Amino acid sequence: MLPVIQLRYCMKRLLLSTLVAAIPVFSGCHKASEQNQAELPSAAVRIQTVERKSRAATEDVVGTVRPKLSAAIEAKVSGRIEQMLVVPGQSVKAGERLVQLDAHEIQSRLDQAAAARQQAESDLKRFTALLEQKILSQSEFDNAQSKFRMAAAAEAEVKTMLGYTQIVAPFAGVITRKLADVGDLAAPGKTLLQMENPDTLRLEADVPEALIGNVKLGDKLAVRIAAVAKEIDGTVAEMSPAADPNSRTYLVKLDLPGATGLRSGQFGRVSVPVGEASAIRVPAAAVIQHGQMELVFVVANGHAQLRIVKTGSRVGDEIELVSGLNSGEQVVTEGAAALADGQPVTVKP
Repeated sequence: MLPVIQLRYCMKRLLLSTLVAAIPVFSGCHKASEQNQAELPSAAVRIQTVERKSRAATEDVVGTVRPKLSAAIEAKVSGRIEQMLVVPGQSVKAGERLVQLDAHEIQSRLDQAAAARQQAESDLKRFTALLEQKILSQSEFDNAQSKFRMAAAAEAEVKTMLGYTQIVAPFAGVITRKLADVGDLAAPGKTLLQMENPDTLRLEADVPEALIGNVKLGDKLAVRIAAVAKEIDGTVAEMSPAADPNSRTYLVKLDLPGATGLRSGQFGRVSVPVGEASAIRVPAAAVIQHGQMELVFVVANGHAQLRIVKTGSRVGDEIELVSGLNSGEQVVTEGAAALADGQPVTVKP
């Protein structure tokens, strides 16, 4: 068995010999890498000097797109549904007939009221002639006149009720739900249809109490809807004066302008301002997505250098960089996807 000192000496000599043997290998790889970079052709690119920019810091609050004008259609009188004239998804005009109720009973009552009104009218004419001949007293004439007015009012009331058997659209819009069909009994308080106006939409969001102080009526806030490509400017139209005791949030409603692809029920986010922040921004085209990594190319000494970066929020056509670049560096904004690390580049004018 070797002494401990002799064993350590042998191990050091073995390690030293291994490193010496590996030096030519690493040296060969480094020379090969330099040779490959030298063989790369020069690429023409456009660059931009990055700088730190300030913006309003915001916090996103989720919300739902809802119609500004919606209605639950109910019957004002009881009756069987005789005709259901619309289906969900159908567009209707203001005053268009939606549902027809069975009107036989009310029609019979109208006939009775019309007969009573005609009788009262005939009596009034006869009493008027008698009053002119001074055969009838004034009180008897006034009594006949009152009976005629009551009969006319009763007839008008039944006519109105007969009109209620035709249920019409209160405004122009789209039928969204049908909750009854032919043969069902319609009654006051029972919803038959639901409709809304798709041309006037709003985003309803529950804003936490920590942020509600930054929102005021009339403010224009950025709204993002997944189905709409660009941000929408929403105007704060309504704010709940009291918080929900369960969620500690305030209901805020923002009017939305008309946009292609905007529909009721969609998920959205509204950006509530909370202060000011500054960060380095680069054009979105400069960032290359490679799996889970985000990369950019920086031009230094006529060569492209690959940098791994971490992105933050998107502001218009630019992306904020949390780390990876310093202010004043030149980043490739056009032609970055075709570059290799260390490749020589020429800058386009």
